[in-house]
Amino acid sequence: MYADCHIHMVLDGVYYKAAIASHQSGPREDWIRDCLARYQALGFTYLRDGGDRWGVGKRARDLSGAFGITYRTPIFPIYKKGHYGSFIGRGYETLKEFRSLVDEARAQGADFIKIMISGLMDFDHYGVLTDTPMEAGEIRELIHIAHGEGFSVMAHANGTEAVLPAAMAGVDSVEHGAYLNHEALAAMAENGTLWVPTLATIGNLRGTGRFSEGDVEEILASARENVRRFHSLGGLLAPGSDAGAYAVPHGAGGLAEYRLLTEALGPAAPEALSRGIAALQAKF
Repeated sequence: MYADCHIHMVLDGVYYKAAIASHQSGPREDWIRDCLARYQALGFTYLRDGGDRWGVGKRARDLSGAFGITYRTPIFPIYKKGHYGSFIGRGYETLKEFRSLVDEARAQGADFIKIMISGLMDFDHYGVLTDTPMEAGEIRELIHIAHGEGFSVMAHANGTEAVLPAAMAGVDSVEHGAYLNHEALAAMAENGTLWVPTLATIGNLRGTGRFSEGDVEEILASARENVRRFHSLGGLLAPGSDAGAYAVPHGAGGLAEYRLLTEALGPAAPEALSRGIAALQAKF
């Protein structure tokens, strides 16, 4: 049985704008059922969604039981206005507005809170992120507020400047986590932060011709090395493909994530991933 601990049911793995537009009049139940059937056929029994503001992940959770799948969703991700996340999430400007969004997520039945605290990798330029990280003090406050309301926290975070303060504040999981130094990796391991490195979002770009092949290979090599380092520190790793992202189809993307993590960890992979999945399911 498999788990994909980071998916986006609202997206289709091809073109995010067209995928989102297809749900503008309400979640497309035919699409959702087809994806859930695909996961079921491949042996996936646990899915954790990153959320969306159109209710697609929420509807998928409603339907998932019929497919024998446990489905978790934050309902919508929360981002700071003027920074990464506006294409899919709900934005805030003040901490009071953030608290209101947490309350709204609770009212809609959120299983956890997802925060966006950095940009994306620039796949054409190794080491470059698309946005500045959120300030450390604000990261701590967001996590503190969500934890105070009884929620686990999933953080979209790349770069040491975002991940280190999040780990120190007790964030429950870090998604993506590109370009981390030893201090950030050690902080995650020491604080029990689950890392979902979403290697498929990098590895599946190879051969597509969309980005610089050399930079993609360098980014992937860096991520694999950090996965190995994190595991050696006793850190908790869980498979999450970011299914729905470009070149990461639902179902097959999850299998690709298992392959890439196994390539990185070697014989240690089955036990490491089993331990990570169990820890993640206990929190989410």
